[in-house]
Amino acid sequence: MIDDLACLMYLLAYDDVAEGLYDRSRAQLLVRAAALTDLALRGRLGEVGGTVTVSGTEPTGDLVLDGVLRDAAGAGQGWKHLMRRHRKRTLTEVEDRLGAAGLLTLKAPRTRFCTWRLTVTDRAVPAALRGRVSAALHGDGPVGEIPAADAALLALAVAGGVRSVVSRQDQKTFRARIDACTGCLGALAPGLEKAVRALPTTMIAAQGGMGGS
Repeated sequence: MIDDLACLMYLLAYDDVAEGLYDRSRAQLLVRAAALTDLALRGRLGEVGGTVTVSGTEPTGDLVLDGVLRDAAGAGQGWKHLMRRHRKRTLTEVEDRLGAAGLLTLKAPRTRFCTWRLTVTDRAVPAALRGRVSAALHGDGPVGEIPAADAALLALAVAGGVRSVVSRQDQKTFRARIDACTGCLGALAPGLEKAVRALPTTMIAAQGGMGGS
């Protein structure tokens, strides 16, 4: 079963109507941020003075996460820098992993002028994920009782502007709950929370050609 945040975030960012990602350039950053958050939740990434630190040298067993972990091994890097770095590669690796798991497949173009499309094979999977995030958003229990992965997915979906997961109206109505879920990232690393909150600006900069490769 695939349960790493990078793959789950990809599935959340999948648009059923368009049969593809809601925005590929934004999804690159979002998936990369999810991978970093996952590693922080696993205790493999931390922070000292705003600089990302790596704990342990053993692989995680997940090729996507291991790639991000190697990227973080360099000295003096911040969370925002790591979110931008190699984001295209990470997105491709996530697609490869989902494809190997049978959750993603290539679909032929509708006409000869269109391109091949990556299609989710079982739409019940992203639908179930959206249900998890919706439960975290609309629940009346304490934020501290929300599973850490679900709180992180909610925070990332909002920061990434995935409206199929959290509408603009829900974002306004549940602003305090979303803020609290995003704040949970600060318990892992203050810089991670700050970088996630800054994702909207980072995405705009990346689309303008200032976000790295």
